Amino acid sequence: MAVEIEFVESFKDIAPSLWAQCFPPPLEGLFWYETLETCGLEDQFKFSYALIKRGSDFVGIAPCFVHDVPMSLVAPPVVAKVLEVISKVLPQVGYQRTLFVGSPCAEEGTIGLVPGQALKDVIGPLASAMRARARLLRAPVVAFKDFPATDREALEELCGTQKFFHMHSYPGTLMNLPGANIEIYFAGLTRSRRHNFKKKLRRSKEELELITTFVKRPDDQELAELFGLFMQTYEKGKTKFEKLSIEFFVRIRETEPAWFILQRNKASGKLVTFMLVFKFGDRIINKFIGLDYSLGGNSFLYFRQFEEALNFAYEHGMRQFQSGQTGYRAKLDLGHELVALHNYCHHSSAIVNAIYTRAARDVTWSTLDPDLVTYLTAHKDKVES
Repeated sequence: MAVEIEFVESFKDIAPSLWAQCFPPPLEGLFWYETLETCGLEDQFKFSYALIKRGSDFVGIAPCFVHDVPMSLVAPPVVAKVLEVISKVLPQVGYQRTLFVGSPCAEEGTIGLVPGQALKDVIGPLASAMRARARLLRAPVVAFKDFPATDREALEELCGTQKFFHMHSYPGTLMNLPGANIEIYFAGLTRSRRHNFKKKLRRSKEELELITTFVKRPDDQELAELFGLFMQTYEKGKTKFEKLSIEFFVRIRETEPAWFILQRNKASGKLVTFMLVFKFGDRIINKFIGLDYSLGGNSFLYFRQFEEALNFAYEHGMRQFQSGQTGYRAKLDLGHELVALHNYCHHSSAIVNAIYTRAARDVTWSTLDPDLVTYLTAHKDKVES
């Protein structure tokens, strides 16, 4: 039966039952896109959804968004430096309007399909429809963003039939949680990692006493405090894609999977760290964090925060801890493994597409993040897949 694609402009235009079938936990589904659409990100992203149809039945959802991408995020370093110089005179050169399939800040790109449907059977018509829609939106680039290795076989077909090109993305991070408590986690670390983690915790606790609470729905004052910490961390970050508003946190606190781990200075009562996590079945997702950088590096707040996140995970019977992209050095030291993610892209200009196809071959984990250079040097057996 032929596959047809229909576009709708809002999560409201899709039946909740279809969302539930296509995005079961731990996928970020209806609650996630409802939050993103209603939290004031319109100046950054324009959301829509491709509905996949067979006959009279809808069998899939492909979330989409349009975003003007800073070329410095995706271009090889040498090219990025050239574009940075040119964009000072011609700002439009520094950005590329792109129609994405995926989510601005989900853990992985997902085309949600009802049980029994296969991605390889729908990817061709979906990609063709995305290219046609991109022309209407005046977006030269279509990009399938941050898809896992399990989807590569289907997506690779686009490289031949529709001249898409493959580009490595920032890898995700995931850690299995052994045993029933944090001491078993520590025992599972290498000797050097265990020693370094515990040393940082000891030094931090000598300097700063914290009170930790696990909060389901922070009040408005707490949200204002944690948003300030989020912005500190955002400004410190090297890689910036989305900039969340406080309204995002107002919305997300009302959703079922969301929990907040809050840490306060016992002496002053001041909030010094927070972590927003999603709890799905036996998996916890570390979504966003905030740290008070005014306390200095010797406070080792990131490690204090992670210790309590582990306590939360074990208290709730979690078996996996997922921590997303970037910030790799600390995450690897804490026991995470890298999860390869992939982009498949197409530029409407055949000449530019050919240039990008060639340039994408030079994009590797090593060119994306210096922490990954260190990791790959120390682990020559680990390769991008």
